Amino acid sequence: MRERAPEHQPDPVRPTAHTVPHGTSLNERGSFCSASCTCGWRGPARRARDRARADCHAHQREHGDHTPTPPPGDAAGAL
Repeated sequence: MRERAPEHQPDPVRPTAHTVPHGTSLNERGSFCSASCTCGWRGPARRARDRARADCHAHQREHGDHTPTPPPGDAAGAL
């Protein structure tokens, strides 16, 4: 089969917030914990891990249903 000329190739799909998988995690810095996602979203810094976890779950409900991943070493506890 012959390849198409570059001008006849389909346009590449650029990743958007809707096409990027949403893998969330918790990040600790000092006494603060914040949620972040592989799509680039970051939640506010919280002193309570439970509130940061709630931010993770709210982001997942809003943008995807992927399972949150704990930080390396399970520093923030189980989600």
